[in-house]
Amino acid sequence: MRVTVLTGGASPERDVAFAGAAQVVAALRGRGHDVTVVDTVNGALGPAGEARDLVPSVGRTPPDGDVLRAMAERELGPRLADLPEVRQADLAFLVLHGRLGEGGTVQALLELIGVPYTGSGPLGSALAMDKDMAKRLFRATGVPTPDWVLWPATPREVASLGYPLVVKPSKVGSTLGLTVVREPGGIEAAVETALQFDDEVLVERFVAGRELTVGVLSDRALAVGEIIPQHEIFDYECKYTPGMSREIFPADLPPEPAARVRQLAVTAHRALKLRDFSRVDFRLDAAGTPQCLEANTLPGLTPTSLLPQSAAAAGIEFPALCETLCELALRRSDSRNKVQVAVKK
Repeated sequence: MRVTVLTGGASPERDVAFAGAAQVVAALRGRGHDVTVVDTVNGALGPAGEARDLVPSVGRTPPDGDVLRAMAERELGPRLADLPEVRQADLAFLVLHGRLGEGGTVQALLELIGVPYTGSGPLGSALAMDKDMAKRLFRATGVPTPDWVLWPATPREVASLGYPLVVKPSKVGSTLGLTVVREPGGIEAAVETALQFDDEVLVERFVAGRELTVGVLSDRALAVGEIIPQHEIFDYECKYTPGMSREIFPADLPPEPAARVRQLAVTAHRALKLRDFSRVDFRLDAAGTPQCLEANTLPGLTPTSLLPQSAAAAGIEFPALCETLCELALRRSDSRNKVQVAVKK
């Protein structure tokens, strides 16, 4: 099968995408597939480009902002559809992060040119990327989530949440631009930090408690894991630097709470109209209630990433996980083609 791995991009999570792509490419080639790698900024990489960019480790900090802005001006966008490596692929395997990669834009382009791809469609991707909309859908479907307001907010609205607070960009991942604020005087600076990454800022009640995560594969919850970071929050450095966090799969939870987290993960996955796979993150509040923080439609696939660990704890090794994601995408494409043929008749 001809698989094109779409990766890179001009988001602050560019290095994370490349690190995940390095694992995916090795896994798919190990399964006998013909794999090409395309960076959504620079196009097809080739052997030299792969050797340069597909590095399995991620730095402690994201790439420099000036470098990313220059890359953003070169982002291929709709021109991806003109690349034979994309248009002629049997399947596009998405290893992208950030708004353009996860927010539905690339997904819509691939829909238009009829190339099957891994993961959620344009609508589900956009809903999950917008944390405000995602939390509204969580609430509507009975998934507990911390109270929040969108900035700008009145002092009374902010005070109603209580301190400490989490101030973060609404449509960015990897905890980029996130600040824990402990008193009113810190709000403005935290908002300014978040605005460096997004034009919309979420102010959310901070939940002190155990941090849990669970993968969802083909509408089925995988193993629940617990994250114990060295920092107060599971930030960029803790996520991508070996040794900066302990990740325990399966989490040390009694059967009933573990089952509740898994059930809520699937409910959140469905509420956002996601498909194939996702990773859903929670914190346990003081009462032991799982509070859903967010759902990730293209979760990390680096050597330290959580979805592969959740799958492995459920008995699914990484190459088999990649193969399953391909199979789900192709199965969906075959079903769609059969429907189109039936309509034409």
